[in-house]
Parts: sequence; C-alpha cells; structure tokens
Amino acid sequence: MESVLGRYRNLIILVGVLFLQVLGLATQVKRGGGNDPESTRLIRIWAVGAISPFERALVWGENGVSDLWHNYFYLRGVRAENRQLKDQIEHMRIDQVRLSEDAAQARRLQTLVAFKEQFISRTVAAQVIGSSGSDLSRTIYIDKGENAGIQRDMAVMTSDGIVGKVLVVYSSVSQVLLISDQSSGVGAMLEKTRLQGVLRGTANGEVVLERVMSDEQVPVGETVLTSGGDQIFPKGLPVGTVTNVTSGKDLFLNIKIKPAADLSKLEEVLVLVEKQERQATAEQNVHVRAADILAQRLPSVPDKPATDTKPVPGATVGATTGVPKPALAKTPAKPAGAAGTTTSQTPKTPSSMSSGPGVPADPAEPNPPPSNSQPPATESSPQ
Repeated sequence: MESVLGRYRNLIILVGVLFLQVLGLATQVKRGGGNDPESTRLIRIWAVGAISPFERALVWGENGVSDLWHNYFYLRGVRAENRQLKDQIEHMRIDQVRLSEDAAQARRLQTLVAFKEQFISRTVAAQVIGSSGSDLSRTIYIDKGENAGIQRDMAVMTSDGIVGKVLVVYSSVSQVLLISDQSSGVGAMLEKTRLQGVLRGTANGEVVLERVMSDEQVPVGETVLTSGGDQIFPKGLPVGTVTNVTSGKDLFLNIKIKPAADLSKLEEVLVLVEKQERQATAEQNVHVRAADILAQRLPSVPDKPATDTKPVPGATVGATTGVPKPALAKTPAKPAGAAGTTTSQTPKTPSSMSSGPGVPADPAEPNPPPSNSQPPATESSPQ
C-alpha cells in the first residue's frame, strides 16, 4: 500500500488540489446569475443531485413496507367484518320488507275506516317585524294580514317546527301567540310511545307537556309531534324534544320540552292558510271478492237451450219431461141389459192405455177432463 501511495503521490496530490479548487469554485458560482436573488449555488445543486437518488430509494422502500402492512397484515380481519356487514344488510332488507308490509297494511286499514288526514296545501311567508316586549305576553307581529288571506287561529311555523297561532288580524299586520305563552295550548304527542298531552307555556317562558299520567314512561330526548287534536296544527309537525321529566301534581308528569324552532330568534315564518283533507274511499274494494274475480277469468258453462213447450192439439204435455202424451178417446156407451137401469162410463187413465192397444185420438175432440174429476153419468135409452 505504501508503494502505491509513494508511486502515485504526485498524482494523488494533484487530484486533491483540483478537487478542492473545483469545490471552492462551486461554492462561489451561482446558477441564474449573481444578481438574481433566487439563484442557487452550484454546490447545492450538485449535493441535491447526489443525494436525491438515495432519498428516492428510501421513500420507495418506506411506501412499499407501508402498503404491505395496510394491504395485507392490517386487512386480515376485513373478510370477517365484510361477512358481518353482509349479514346486517340482509337483516336490514328483511326489516325494510316488513316495514313496507306494515305501511301497506296501515293504508288498507285507513281505506277501510275512511280515514281523514290533513295535509298542508298552501302557506304564506311572512317576516317578523316586532314582539310584545313583555314577560306576561309572549307574542310577535308579522307583516301579513287580511290582505294576504291571514285569518284568526291559523298555524304559524318555520322549517324547524311550529311557532304559534294567529291571535289578532289587522289589514296588513297580524299578531301571533307563541307556544311559550301561558294562554297557548297545542295538542301534542310523543313520537315513539304515542302518548298524547297538551303543550303549554309557563311564566318563565318554558314549554311543558301536560296531561300525561305519572305511571307512563317518558324517556329524555324523545321527539314531540303535533297530534292534530286542536284542529289548528296538522298532525305530525315537529314540536321539540323532551329535556326533563319529573313528577307533577294530580298524578300527572311534568315534562319540559325544548322547542324545535328557536322562538327567540325568529325572522321569517310560514302561515298555514289552507289545509286539505284527504279521505280514503272504502267502498271501492268492499264488494270485490276473489270468487267474483275467478268467475270472470274462468270459462263459463253455456246455458241449456230452451225447450218448446207449446201444447199440441189433442195431446197433453207432461209435467216433467215435456213429451206430449196421447189424448184419451171417447168410448161409446154400452146398451143396458134392462130398462130403467143406468150405467156410467169411466175414462181410461194413461197408464191403462199404455198397457193396452191405443185408440187413435180424434183431433176434433177436446182434451178430456182431469183424472180426479168424475165424468157425468149418461142415461141409456130404453130398448
């Protein structure tokens, strides 16, 4: 090793000096011009170019390891989770079918009992222009009145829930009584338990649900809807949620409600000016039976052709078969053996005629009298 260094000592020194000189020039020379503030020294460019391949290889290896972890080791339990999700989807589909059947059954029952339900038909948008400013009366004023079709006791609501009802109507202004007022009253019910009560306001501006028995279970957070019993608000509009349930007086619960609409920040409201009632017609499907439908679809048996029952002269038509029977012939009277004696003739019955030789009937003779009537007696002339 010493011989190699000693033999090429001058060459190694020359290469080292040249390298130091080039390195010194690279630290002084800038790419992009010396006066350009964004110019970069040449030594920095060379360093970035030399280190970038190693950094790129390091990042590629790190990404490969991360992908291997997330795509294989981390996802080993995904198959079982996927199976569980598929089972949940199947159960949800079954529940959806069951709920659809329940909804269809409810519609059929509504049709049978001629159920009436109110729907919102037309509303008028109004802007809140003032309030009462008193704790004893919680009312607001809107900029719509009789000119816009507003009338007393019309429902007022927002997109979040009900607000109140129209109390006083002027030509262009109306006064609205809020549900938080003590004199207000709204028919309400709980969404899940379907318990009904009366929604009223308190002196401090809270909203409570009254007339719910103390033995009922009312969970906190349950949604309260309008019941439609007050004939002002349609059924099913959001009222609020239950915040607190305590025992009240007279065996009733004291249920505090948080209104769905923010009554303290009302700016625009909707006035329900027209409601529509839809009644299901139960008479449409009452008289339709499965037997009638099958009778219409199945081929029917043709009717039996009518028989000609017109009587033939000189013949008697049978009561059951409709076949004409021969008429009875008149038998001449036999001469009596002694004077003064009388003889009677008895007509032959059809049964006796069928056993013996028949006598041709005279077409000019009328039909004989019925068999149950006795023919008149004939008197024979003396010899």
